[in-house]
Amino acid sequence: MNRRTHLARLFFLALFFNALSAATHAAERLNVLLIMADDLRDYGGAFTRDVVKTPNLDRLRARGTTFERAYVQYPVCNPSRCSMMTGLRAERTGITDNTTKLRDKLPDVITLPQLFKDAGWQAHAFGKLYHLGGGKDVEQKSLWMDTGRSWHTAQAFEASKTGKKMLDGRNVTGGTLNWCLWGSADGSDDDQPDGQIAAASVAMIEKLGDAPWFIGCGFMKPHDPFIAPKKYFDLYPPESLKFWRDPADMSPVRNEATGSVQYSAAFAKFTDKEWSELFRAYCAGTSFMDAQLGRVLDALDTHKLWDKTLVIFVGDHGYHTGERNWWNKNTLFERACRAPLIVAAPGMKGGQTSRSLVEFVDLYPTLADLCGVKMPHAGAGVSLRPILEKPDTAGRGAAFTLVSRGPKLYAQSIRTNRWRFTRWSDGVTELYDHDSDPEELHNKANTQPEIEKELIQQLQVIGKPQ
Repeated sequence: MNRRTHLARLFFLALFFNALSAATHAAERLNVLLIMADDLRDYGGAFTRDVVKTPNLDRLRARGTTFERAYVQYPVCNPSRCSMMTGLRAERTGITDNTTKLRDKLPDVITLPQLFKDAGWQAHAFGKLYHLGGGKDVEQKSLWMDTGRSWHTAQAFEASKTGKKMLDGRNVTGGTLNWCLWGSADGSDDDQPDGQIAAASVAMIEKLGDAPWFIGCGFMKPHDPFIAPKKYFDLYPPESLKFWRDPADMSPVRNEATGSVQYSAAFAKFTDKEWSELFRAYCAGTSFMDAQLGRVLDALDTHKLWDKTLVIFVGDHGYHTGERNWWNKNTLFERACRAPLIVAAPGMKGGQTSRSLVEFVDLYPTLADLCGVKMPHAGAGVSLRPILEKPDTAGRGAAFTLVSRGPKLYAQSIRTNRWRFTRWSDGVTELYDHDSDPEELHNKANTQPEIEKELIQQLQVIGKPQ
């Protein structure tokens, strides 16, 4: 064999092994299944594990790590999701409402699904991953969902004609707040958007086969309107539930702490009947969402995908179900700032629970780390891999959340292992001791000057909103 022939053979052998290596790498790439629920609070108060029926969340917990103290960067849909999908705090994104599109503020940022899409994963979104806006206009929906940039495809869904037929229900404010209604709906699960989202997600999983994929499955419930098929209301006989009641000695807070004077005025008129109906509907919507989650998890079972699929379940923020006479999000209390987070990663032990403080900006670097993808920009988060490997790892010293009240007033809150401290831009402060007051009922502001001084210094590191 002459030298030229030998070199040629070496060249083609190198090409072959490089291709084999690339194919092996592709085969080893983890799928990513990002499942989001809308307005789903974490447990606490009246909303406890022995009250709400979520067998499929329990099933996922058995396979993964449940983070019991996970905090969002802004307790409203659009800013929270934009922060999560970029790994940047709301102070930096500048998105603090539900009307600002991500690309209007950050035209060139590489989002989490875009990172995977550009690295060779098939990226597809079903339902609400970013904030859905633009009415029914397809082009506007596409802009909100960032189709083409974050995803190869993105699809939104609506209830069918049958699913829009209510068998029971009403607006509990008499129409004062058009969103504040519940309904026991006719039809099957697939007559509602969440049922369609589950079906479409499963169909895409089956279609893509062995190709590495990043699928976003964004359920709409238990977000208002509080509508679910009748069978989920039947899980909760009205007399079986006890809704939250504020204690008489609870510390008062400023009006802006709960977001809307109009909402508060409507809630102040509620009788036990209104609170009870809303709580029942919220529980029904949660169980409905949980059933759709089960359909997607079934697909992982059927196609034996657990060993090569990273599953993340999150709520976009928490929710008050009566605490501080408030039925909504958009506060800096624990009930709005803390949200569900479960991570099931191949090779990691299941059935674990962590009390480590984590933030939703940690999801971006965590997925990049676990899937071997390089971070495209400096984010605010850190990888949760150490906690997944050892749940009692200390984690963060603090978590931070922002709210805005118009152009002139905002507040930033810091949650440490013991304290929640909130500082408003006009100097008003709130301080709650979680060792003795986990429901944040008693404001200890101005009674712990050294603690407040230390927490103010930590807040200054985050910086003011842009």
